[in-house]
Amino acid sequence: MKSLIIVCRYLLAFLFIFSGFVKGVDPLGTAYKLTDYFKAFNADFFEPLAIWLSFALCAAELFIGFLLLFGVKLRLAALGAFLFMVVFTPLTFVLALFNPVHDCGCFGDAIKLTNWETFYKNIIFFAAAFVLLRSRSNLPARFSGVKEYTFFVLLLMIAILPPLIGYTRMPLFDFRPYKIGVNIPAAMIVPEGAPVDVYKTTLYYQKNGIVKVFNENNIPWQDSTWKFVDSKSVLIQKGYSPPIENFGLMTVSGRDITDSILSYPSYYFLVVAYRLDKTNQKSTDKLNELYFKAKANGYGFACVTASAKSVIDGFITKTGAAYPFLNADEIMLKTMIRANPGLILLNKGTIIGQWHHSPLPDAAYFNGDLNAKQIASIMTASNKRFAIMLISLLALSSVLVYTIKQKN
Repeated sequence: MKSLIIVCRYLLAFLFIFSGFVKGVDPLGTAYKLTDYFKAFNADFFEPLAIWLSFALCAAELFIGFLLLFGVKLRLAALGAFLFMVVFTPLTFVLALFNPVHDCGCFGDAIKLTNWETFYKNIIFFAAAFVLLRSRSNLPARFSGVKEYTFFVLLLMIAILPPLIGYTRMPLFDFRPYKIGVNIPAAMIVPEGAPVDVYKTTLYYQKNGIVKVFNENNIPWQDSTWKFVDSKSVLIQKGYSPPIENFGLMTVSGRDITDSILSYPSYYFLVVAYRLDKTNQKSTDKLNELYFKAKANGYGFACVTASAKSVIDGFITKTGAAYPFLNADEIMLKTMIRANPGLILLNKGTIIGQWHHSPLPDAAYFNGDLNAKQIASIMTASNKRFAIMLISLLALSSVLVYTIKQKN
């Protein structure tokens, strides 16, 4: 029983740490997924709370995982893990049955699971959480007094950092299909011979007031007395889906200009503001400055939004936005960049730069070779990520070493 408790504890610790981290580096993506849940269950009134719930969810998962891993407040951590599984196991069962949201988002964009896969996974971890809860009184108290509260606060601060950085800057690790280096046209290609979706179709025909079920192989096509009533198709095998689907850009008047932008002969800057009524309007003056600089250098520049023409006109009047506007699907824009607005730099369809609205690049950035500048910027960002990860690992390793020494 002691060995089972240890296995359950560390199994849950790594699950919560991984799940909390991959969602925490992209808290806006988690907020968008929560919004999908609210819409699916007719609870749209919760939408304004989505980002706050995202922060709480990501930080809480990380925090519970850390507590379980390092043996701090184990009884509280066991209760927290069980409450999580009590809520999400039946929720994922409902999602698996009715499929109102196709991807549960439990691992963000890092790992995609079907709703049934998520439910089966949750059954295993629910059992582990139940074992840990039942054995709560036998869990060792590794620390006490000031030491315990010191580690408790330290781990809480570490748990809050990933969603905080992910919200105020670009995601620390980008798992999205529109990350830097992706060529959008290439990411939309379906390889020749790739598997396609397979559906099972059920057909309903009526004769003499009796409705009978048929399939595609036994349709009563030779008997005209059978009248078609209805049909239902169920996906039984998912085919290949390209990383990017249904990418499209249109003028406000409705003309498709996707190809012309993806094949633009020079650099093209896309300001992505999925909803103008929710965008950060303080960045408009800076974007105007960048627009005029880009125009002088022969670069393309436009703001793409899902807002209607009337909203765009009102935004221009209110803010003095000088740049042209395009329209696109809101979900696509939310996926492209985790900022509202955000700035994307394209080079013949390849994403070579992304910026959060805090901060945007200076106009001086437009001078010189942008490709070379972006390569240097990517290297700098990579070094920063490595430094942050190294410091975090050292801090967590120090806590782990200390807890092991305390145990011995």
